[in-house]
Amino acid sequence: MSQVPLQDLRRVAEALGTLRGRLVSEAVMRSDLRQLRLELADGTLVVLGIAPDASGRGRLEVDVVRRAADQHQLEVRFEGP
Repeated sequence: MSQVPLQDLRRVAEALGTLRGRLVSEAVMRSDLRQLRLELADGTLVVLGIAPDASGRGRLEVDVVRRAADQHQLEVRFEGP
């Protein structure tokens, strides 16, 4: 069994801690068990995975993608000379 560096575990735990108390609407595990994708009820996506580092050892990764806030379009008019 390979060991995961403590720094990686802390980084993942911090990212997941921000999601505490949120409702998971969908969870999908890749067939090779190297990635777990969670979709939360508010549209946030969480992807947990294992990727090789520079030396080829597995590295635990987590990505949290939050839905963009409502964007307001700004209209700017330029008048000619």
